[in-house]
Amino acid sequence: MSRPVWSLHAFQVIVPDEQLDLFACREVRLHLVARQLELGGHADRTLCGGLLPAMPHWSSLERETLRDRRLCPACKAVLQARKNGERPDWPGF
Repeated sequence: MSRPVWSLHAFQVIVPDEQLDLFACREVRLHLVARQLELGGHADRTLCGGLLPAMPHWSSLERETLRDRRLCPACKAVLQARKNGERPDWPGF
């Protein structure tokens, strides 16, 4: 079974833990990361442009996650733009 060009499988979620340090978001937020690195992109950044924690705990992106109140609004906006085929001028894009 082939996947559509855009799918939730293309992204992962960083699960917040005790690593809220210099590398991570200072709020308890779920951040999204592209599963595959893109040429010319930032390999160490979330979709919203934030730095990854030193040792991130990954989770698959599920539809329920998109309704989670902890989901970073900027990451969600970039995800929606990608779904619509847009290339917004976000730092993580």
